Amino acid sequence: MSNLYATEPTPNGKVIVDTTAGEIEIELWGKEAPKAVRNFLQLAMEGYYDGVIFHRIVKDFIIQTGDPTGTGMGGESIYGEPFSDEIHSRLRFNRRGLLGMANNSKRNTNNSQWFITLDRADELTGRHTLFGRIQGPTYYNVLNIGNLEVDAEEKPLVPPKIRGIRIIENPFDDIVPRITAAEKRAQIQARIELKKENEIREKRARAKKNTGLLSFGDAEEEQEAAVVIKKKDMSRSDLVAGQSRDSSEPVASKSADEPRKAKREDSPKARTEERKTVDLKSIRSEHERQKLGDKNARSSKIDRLQDDLRYLKKRQGEGSDSESDDSTSHKKRRKGADYLEEEMAKYTAGRGRAAKRSYNRKSRRDDDDDLMKDLSMFSKKVLAVDPDAAYDSDDEKGAEGGEEGVEVDDDVGWLRHALKFQHEVSDETRRAEDEYTVIDPRAKARELAADEERKAKERIKSRK
Repeated sequence: MSNLYATEPTPNGKVIVDTTAGEIEIELWGKEAPKAVRNFLQLAMEGYYDGVIFHRIVKDFIIQTGDPTGTGMGGESIYGEPFSDEIHSRLRFNRRGLLGMANNSKRNTNNSQWFITLDRADELTGRHTLFGRIQGPTYYNVLNIGNLEVDAEEKPLVPPKIRGIRIIENPFDDIVPRITAAEKRAQIQARIELKKENEIREKRARAKKNTGLLSFGDAEEEQEAAVVIKKKDMSRSDLVAGQSRDSSEPVASKSADEPRKAKREDSPKARTEERKTVDLKSIRSEHERQKLGDKNARSSKIDRLQDDLRYLKKRQGEGSDSESDDSTSHKKRRKGADYLEEEMAKYTAGRGRAAKRSYNRKSRRDDDDDLMKDLSMFSKKVLAVDPDAAYDSDDEKGAEGGEEGVEVDDDVGWLRHALKFQHEVSDETRRAEDEYTVIDPRAKARELAADEERKAKERIKSRK
């Protein structure tokens, strides 16, 4: 495969075809087949291939699409007519996964249909324009399409569909689509809605009137001819106060307004409003009573607290609130404070952290001198110890021991003992250090790549 790629030119375009069977990544040869690539890219920009099915599948040969009609007989190019073939000497249908233009079994009849090879197809070389190839593992989606069941006319029973084509690399910056994919979708949606409206209109026009019902004309005419009947006044004007029975002119009175007023007063709405007014008054009065009670309770509580405070001050010797007792209260407070200090001094004299803080500088200096003396005596003892004598004295003491089962910890030999480790370097350790190697996976990959290249060259030479 690497040898076949080496003989092909480098593509300069790239698209991703999104189908119901998965994505297909395609690289395009815009230099070698500019007409075919430009036609393919512009149709993709215009959304021409959106919703188009794969209408033909030939097992182990090709899968074909690009016809909006789905019959294999439709399709048009961006040029308004079929364009010519572009045959290149370095592009051959010598493997699977190659993209070619379909024609009408005649030269120079390319429109919008294209196909992908499922295997080597040498018979297509020189007869069809080859303008792209499948890239990467997306070819497995092409194989899945090629394995679908088809009918007698090589059409799949459940044809996969192209959802859309995304352009990744465009070698032609001057392409101007006649219509964008979004505009085309909007036009299609407008057509669908217009068709639905026409169907609804036709259905209404075909609807027949039900003549089985008795009717004396159309409903609209009956409504127009409806007679407006004015209600007759049923009141006895002759019985109204202030007017004679023979009088034809009614006398103005408030008897007509009184029922309305009474009705208005007896209505549920009026009763509800009256009830709300009464409730608001009661609520406000209750609120005022609560506020007054809270205020009285608060003032009584404050008075009670002040009385308690005065009582406590009297008990502590601070006296009353009167001005005549100020001097005596001051003396009592001072006396009480002195008594508290005396008690605290007695408590902190001989216990706790307070006792430690009561040490003076002289006692601390004496403690430091004692500690230094002990340290000097211990250092002299360490310097005077002989390791051999220490071990001997330890053995003698163990033999002579005073009481059985009593151990005396007077071993001072550890003070002069030196801890030593024996470092052994064996032949195996030395050999492992000499033979230690670092394995670089990249170097291994380079070796494998060089080996593959060498084998490919040998195969090429053997074929020649």
